[in-house]
Amino acid sequence: MPGGRAQPKTDKSEATRALILETAMRLFQERGYEKTTMRAIATEAGVSVGNAYYYFSAKEFLIQGFYDRMTHDHAADARRRMAHTRDFSERLQIALTSWLDTAAPYHEFAAQFFRTAADPTSSLSPFSNESHPARATAVELFRDVLQGSDLAPKLDAELVELLPDVLWLNLMVVVLYWVFDRTEDTERTREFVRRSTPMAARLINLSRYRVFRPIVRDAKGLIQDFILPTIGKTAVK
Repeated sequence: MPGGRAQPKTDKSEATRALILETAMRLFQERGYEKTTMRAIATEAGVSVGNAYYYFSAKEFLIQGFYDRMTHDHAADARRRMAHTRDFSERLQIALTSWLDTAAPYHEFAAQFFRTAADPTSSLSPFSNESHPARATAVELFRDVLQGSDLAPKLDAELVELLPDVLWLNLMVVVLYWVFDRTEDTERTREFVRRSTPMAARLINLSRYRVFRPIVRDAKGLIQDFILPTIGKTAVK
């Protein structure tokens, strides 16, 4: 798999990989990311150090594995929740709230990962090539948020193509706020989502009117020239 992760070929190997990942997440919570070694993870999981490195070639790839799993869980949950609505604003809010619910168990140690992920040269950065699989899964979810709505057919085709990446960037803003949120059940982040999502939906909806077309074209140019080029597009082999 991309990022040095071994591709599971049997139920047993998948179970071993999941065990190593679950053990790592528990130790990261208990001891902190920096103080947890691959040897400690292997010992706790009851596997050899060599076996641990077979599935995850370095400690940071355990976080990539965590990102991948959580992103798939989030996508499945969000699609289930928004299956019965076509209103774009509702679908977008459901997708963002679903992420907060999926990530809730990991909030206590999220700041530890953020310190590494904030480094633009780190493979843990959400913009890195190594993070491409998880990012692609999330972008595809936001493509579904838009395409499954009643708004998509009314928008400029080029904007429809760009919006999933922009909506993913909006999620990154929510994630950043969530990392530093210390309110109970991250209520401030949830309120931020509740209040900002309808505003974002209205702005996107306005883009279909002729009077706003020049602004939309300028926005598309900025996104294409300055934002999308900063996002890694290929997975590391």
